[in-house]
Amino acid sequence: MSAAADSNPIDASKFQHMFYTYVLKSLKDNGIYIGYTSDITRRIEEHNSGLSKSTKHRIPFKLIHLEKFKTRSEAMKQERFLKTGKGRVFIKQTYHI
Repeated sequence: MSAAADSNPIDASKFQHMFYTYVLKSLKDNGIYIGYTSDITRRIEEHNSGLSKSTKHRIPFKLIHLEKFKTRSEAMKQERFLKTGKGRVFIKQTYHI
């Protein structure tokens, strides 16, 4: 490693976690599930492995919508919108559900 690299280490604390709002479609009953997370891969695996009480009876799921945000509050706000009547209409019209 060069001297320049040693004197200029990467500060991992400057890397911000991202947050995601997501919509899953059940391949069993065609229903949708709306949520948010900071780890989308882990969360989808939890849903599809039956670890989520609210969705285990509806597996398997397919990810149909994903949005990325810099803050948890932005992701939560979008989740709340998607759970409203207008948000559900948006999902249904966009994905022809």
